[in-house]
Amino acid sequence: MIARRSILQATAAAALVCLAARDASAWPSSLMQSLARDARRLLPPSLARLMAERETQILEATARFPPELSQAVWADLGAGQLRPQTVTALDARSAEVIGLFRGQRVSEGVVRLGALVRVPADFADPVLSAGPEGYPPGVVQEYYAFVAASLDKIPVVLDDPAAMKLKRSALPAYWQKLIARSRDQSSVIRTELFQGGRVVDHRTLDYRSPVFGVASLSYSRAVTAIAATWLALWRESRGDLTRIRQPVMVRANEQPVMGRAPGSSSAGPRVP
Repeated sequence: MIARRSILQATAAAALVCLAARDASAWPSSLMQSLARDARRLLPPSLARLMAERETQILEATARFPPELSQAVWADLGAGQLRPQTVTALDARSAEVIGLFRGQRVSEGVVRLGALVRVPADFADPVLSAGPEGYPPGVVQEYYAFVAASLDKIPVVLDDPAAMKLKRSALPAYWQKLIARSRDQSSVIRTELFQGGRVVDHRTLDYRSPVFGVASLSYSRAVTAIAATWLALWRESRGDLTRIRQPVMVRANEQPVMGRAPGSSSAGPRVP
């Protein structure tokens, strides 16, 4: 009995260590807040306003996101495949949000909906899709520091316009596509930020670096994924979908616009 208890305690401790390590590799809270604010710009004004008014509560709820669900998501990201049991758990979480809205518990529903920001943001993050080998110590911190320092240069574009019209039932397939795209970019972070056996200081990089390309693409992918996930649940809750702002279409040969890195050649719908 004592031996069994010791094994269980050791297993629990190992799980906590694993969780702490993965959590340290997830989007920092400051970047998560920035992602959520940019995603709100893609929502109908009524929902965006409700979320903005409860931003503090949403951030607190996000920090308390169920660890067992986070572990399931991170395990799937490492394997590159969304498992049926994870989809079931996420769908149950979504059903709770919809139930709150339909039960006229709007404030609770908005907070619970906002806290789901963690899920699509993580699916869009190449760091979490690096596989079981992960990155050398220090690489992840330098990458996130580079993203934070580059926010004023990243052109926030609508990564997938069709995602804005997804139904709740289509979210798992969409999330799987996010995982695949994030996985394709994860190796660039390792190659560019770990050279000659040393971690590269993010301050030596600029918008011409391949890391900027990954940061820019993954940030816009995360913003789009967050908004798409929120909208799918809000739509099923029969929420107000009127007066959604339309993204501004920009072309590669246009003059630089606010939020676009000098010399950037990316084109597509830009979040206004």
